[in-house]
Amino acid sequence: QAFCQAHHDYNILRSMSRGGTPTDNPIIEALNGWIKEELYLDFGLAHTDNIPALLENYVHFFNHDRPAAALGYKSPVQYRSERGFL
Repeated sequence: QAFCQAHHDYNILRSMSRGGTPTDNPIIEALNGWIKEELYLDFGLAHTDNIPALLENYVHFFNHDRPAAALGYKSPVQYRSERGFL
C-alpha cells in the first residue's frame, strides 16, 4: 500500500500487473528461459553441489564465449573490445 500511495500525489499513473504475469516483459522472460535451459543442459545444474561456482562459470561463458546473434555472432566481450570499449 505504501508503494501505491507514494506516487498518488504526483499525478503518476501506475501500470503494473499482478505478480507472476510473465507477459509484461516477454524479452527478459525468453532470456531467462534460455539461461535456465543452458544451465540445466550444458552446465549440469541439476547435478552440482556448488551453485556459486557454476553461476560464475556460466557468467564467464555468457560474456566471453557465447556468441550472440544480435552482436554478429560475437561474444559481448569480443563485440565491445572490437569497438574500443574495453
